[in-house]
Amino acid sequence: MALLPGFLGALLLSSLAVLCMVEATVHYYDFVLKEKNFTRLCSTKSMLVVNGMLPGPTIRVQKGDTVYVNVQNQGDFDLTIHWHGVHQPRNPWSDGPEYITQCPIEPGTNFTYEVIFSDEEGTLWWHAHSDWTRNSVNGAIVVMPLNETGFLFPEPDDEEIIVLGSWYFDDVNEVVAEALQDGTDTPRSDCYTINSQPGDFFACSNDSTHRWEVEYGKTYLLRMVNAVMNAELYFAIAEHNLTVVGMDGSYVKPIVTNFTMIAPGQTMDILVTANQSLGRYYMAARQYDSVRPDVTDYDMSNVTAILEYKGNYTPPELPIFPSSLPTYEDLYSAADFASRIKSLASTEHPIDVPQNITTRMYITAEMNMITFDNGTGEITGLGSSLNNVSWQDPSTDVLLAYYRNISGLYTSDFPDYPPTFFDFVAEGLPDSVAATVRGTKVKVLEYNEEVEVVFQGTDVLDASEDHPMHMHGYNYYVVGTGFGNFDNETDPKTYNLVDPPKMNTVTVPKKGWVAIRFKASNPGVWFWHCHFDRHLSWGMNTVMIVKDGGTPETSMRKPPAYMPPCSDSHTIRLQPFHHTSGRKSK
Repeated sequence: MALLPGFLGALLLSSLAVLCMVEATVHYYDFVLKEKNFTRLCSTKSMLVVNGMLPGPTIRVQKGDTVYVNVQNQGDFDLTIHWHGVHQPRNPWSDGPEYITQCPIEPGTNFTYEVIFSDEEGTLWWHAHSDWTRNSVNGAIVVMPLNETGFLFPEPDDEEIIVLGSWYFDDVNEVVAEALQDGTDTPRSDCYTINSQPGDFFACSNDSTHRWEVEYGKTYLLRMVNAVMNAELYFAIAEHNLTVVGMDGSYVKPIVTNFTMIAPGQTMDILVTANQSLGRYYMAARQYDSVRPDVTDYDMSNVTAILEYKGNYTPPELPIFPSSLPTYEDLYSAADFASRIKSLASTEHPIDVPQNITTRMYITAEMNMITFDNGTGEITGLGSSLNNVSWQDPSTDVLLAYYRNISGLYTSDFPDYPPTFFDFVAEGLPDSVAATVRGTKVKVLEYNEEVEVVFQGTDVLDASEDHPMHMHGYNYYVVGTGFGNFDNETDPKTYNLVDPPKMNTVTVPKKGWVAIRFKASNPGVWFWHCHFDRHLSWGMNTVMIVKDGGTPETSMRKPPAYMPPCSDSHTIRLQPFHHTSGRKSK
């Protein structure tokens, strides 16, 4: 009889485990990739999209669910899909970046991703992670709170999803491939879009401007994704306050503001109350441009959508434009908005900022000149790097090479510090500091190491600008940021260890620095990169390998039964350029 309480206890624990398993739902989606014609700015072109939609379908889950997505590639291009902001605990096999965790899905084949949600809550997104294909292959992910907890704010009456995007007249992959072969700059977008529409200020666009109908007195949850290729954007709604309550799948202390600034890769959850006079109001976004003022060839378009009140009234001839939208080069507004982002740090959503740092890294993000063979001869062209290492893809993905212990595909010597120290933010730096080296160098971390990384912006090539740095497989705490060169004696004294925001994409400010902390508790192979795709294409990337923790529960999962087979990396600087229209499958 003495064994009965133990037996009942075990039975109870088992029942609770089963209950938890029952509550976590498994979802299934089919993503069919095909070319489809789209007409914008009075011109028609074919684009690769998912299920005929631009943006693609929204994935809807509840916190802790699992999703299986069968990606069927019926297009002409190799590609992969990344589930941006989903931590994929112990499951890098389905993270998606090509030649990092898998090789691409070739035309006429399919691959099923297992997307495992854990502590994320709010808005995330998915996108292609091959070349610049994410320009047309992307969509939102909505992660609802558990039923027993609900939202941490009064439940909104409804929601609206907007995806901010880029539009190019030309086939963007074709133009980018040519630019990379020639070592020249990549293309600027011809306009920005809201849910794939440019808005009223563009030719042939008025009839298709995105409209959002609201009812007076109701509060809405606006879920916003910045899927733009290479620009941070200011966003505002005329005469309406925005209350930011979440970023990157984590709650934040509410920020009441009349504009936001959102970087590529970031997502926001924003409460909007329809409390103004019945009418029509522009939702507008424009680029925040952080390069030097004399460079003016950026996309100066003002993309708009219309917030339209329901009811019987005579609308004005034109919607009202938001006067609160900052100008293109307003550095102060961007920095001020970023400084207001804080974690909830509440009992229900506590923080756990690493305090016992075992690994410290100081990583410079810089533009470079690089010499390479483009197949017709040796030329010098534009590049970028982290700690003066410009990433090059291997011929087999890093994850497979690590798992199977295949030598010769990468080295474990990504540097913790730049090779030389100088005044990184000084003007007129000599050309000698612009040279870089190419390599497939990774950083290896022990399981549960507590890590601090300081990203330092530079003015190499007189090309300082913001860098939105994204880490796969993790959220991290942004404990500090500032302008100038990081001072390792004085700047740590300014760290916010009380309520730092928890993010997966953070901006390294122009001629400044940002400090992040995280615990390496998710074993696997994980990509770090700038989310300006022009910088990613040029090599501002690296990989972090987190070792297993010694138990099955702290070790990377085994690979699925099927992974897409590998062929040579497409990296232009490793092999001759053969394709005339993007990177079609071999």
